[in-house]
Amino acid sequence: MNVTESMSDEPTEDFGLPKLYNIVYCSRAAAGVDPATVDRIVATAHRINPVKGITGMLVFGSGIFFQWLEGPRDHVTQLMSNISRDVRHNSIISLGESEEVRERLFPDWAMELVAADDIRGVLEDALSTAEDPKNEQALRQLLQELDSGALDAWGKY
Repeated sequence: MNVTESMSDEPTEDFGLPKLYNIVYCSRAAAGVDPATVDRIVATAHRINPVKGITGMLVFGSGIFFQWLEGPRDHVTQLMSNISRDVRHNSIISLGESEEVRERLFPDWAMELVAADDIRGVLEDALSTAEDPKNEQALRQLLQELDSGALDAWGKY
């Protein structure tokens, strides 16, 4: 075990960067999900995600959830399993998942709520400061999904 591994519960490789698992998905909100419900989801994430080493971004607008989750594989897959059983989510669509050695896209965000109208700006800001080529590729892919109209059927982004 190297020094970096002993200081973190995430395995490290390649210059001490963590091996991160990420999932990107969107879902339709169930009837009755309102901004107060979403605020409660975010408050719970702020309590639990730091303990689990999970960071990410949640976008909610027009009755649609769009979320990027990243962290240790076991914790992210367990969270996604919980989300798939959550009655507040319908029609969950996986937009991608990967596991690779890279920097976190949202290192300081236990889970940040981003307004649907602001998603492009958040992704472009993250891209402008990304130093890791793998992060740049992931951000460009998310922007392509946005530009392609692939998410249009789910609501306004």
